Amino acid sequence: MMHTEITPTKSKVLPPEQKQTIFGWTKKNLFNSWFNIILTFVSLFIIFIVLKGTLTWVVTNADWEVIRANYRLFMVGQFSEEEIWRVWSALLYLTLLFGLSAGIWKGTIRQLSFLLTAIYVIHLALPFLSGHTKIWLLSNIVTLFASYVIGLKLPKGKMIGIGGWLFSIIVILFFLQGFGILPSVQTSMWNGLLLTVILSAVAIVGSFPIGILLALGRTSKLPIIKYFCIAYIEFIRGIPLITVFFSMQILIPLFLPEGFTVANIIRVMIGATLFTAAYMAENVRGGLQSIPKGQFEAAKTIGLSSIQSTFLIILPQALRAVIPAIVGQSISMFKDTSLVAIVGLVDLLGIAQTVKSNPAFLGHHMEVYLFVALVYWVIAYAMSYSSRRLEETLGVGKR
Repeated sequence: MMHTEITPTKSKVLPPEQKQTIFGWTKKNLFNSWFNIILTFVSLFIIFIVLKGTLTWVVTNADWEVIRANYRLFMVGQFSEEEIWRVWSALLYLTLLFGLSAGIWKGTIRQLSFLLTAIYVIHLALPFLSGHTKIWLLSNIVTLFASYVIGLKLPKGKMIGIGGWLFSIIVILFFLQGFGILPSVQTSMWNGLLLTVILSAVAIVGSFPIGILLALGRTSKLPIIKYFCIAYIEFIRGIPLITVFFSMQILIPLFLPEGFTVANIIRVMIGATLFTAAYMAENVRGGLQSIPKGQFEAAKTIGLSSIQSTFLIILPQALRAVIPAIVGQSISMFKDTSLVAIVGLVDLLGIAQTVKSNPAFLGHHMEVYLFVALVYWVIAYAMSYSSRRLEETLGVGKR
């Protein structure tokens, strides 16, 4: 009998991880050649010149009284003082969701929860906010930490977290509008950052499923569905957003029964959602086209139907591939809400226009626009940061 000697295979040993210091990174990327050394010093000189003038103006010359005196107006507009608790309650609900999600999923949502906590703490340090406001801020901070601890130990927490986010827009709109249960607050009172966030959130969330359906419809083999989706997408992408807003103001009342009216803000929400959906559809279609045909064939091989293979195999991969494009479109929609001033709504930028026209604050437009730019940047950067973290978690761009 012959004996075959089996030689044990050595396990693959990965090279040791090299931790690069700040000095090492600087030397490698900024001072690795004479040309880069010169370019680095020239760039530092230009940055110094720009920042010196800017920071000098911000610290010594700018008059920030215009922001302090109108801070509440920037945040919630003309929302009445008696009903402001409803805005705080809606924010408290969002804080609760952030805390629970941070405890359940950790990762990116936990980082965003830290950012939210930092924003609350910074506001607590502002001397011009009232004691009532600071109590609400402290309540949000306590709620965030308490819900985070609960989320760490919550059984079936993922289902609760998903359900909470799915109903978040309905809950928030209930607090703000009342739906006949609470005293009604006219939507014309929803101004400032409150209006900007609500419009962008509704447009982004609402356009996502519509965009997916349009993308799938455009790739359909049924001519009626396919050409309807193509016509819709190409028509919407061929006209500016402001045209859509004006059309919604005129067209929606024509389809309503006599005596029935729809608030201006609802018309804008519908227009923004339909407009964003067309761009979302093209982003998703790009993801669908990036999936190899082998994935479709493999799905058929294991006995999945067309619907099952689309929603279980193809669509998740397609959405994973186009996360940057989807988030980019979401950020663009968030910034495009500044156009609503043309149809009679007063968003954050509209409040800025009102404040700088106030005779008491003439000549302070630089302070106003810098503050508004900072608010837009913080929110847009948070969205961008979430996108990058999500891409890293899902391994987008890696094999």
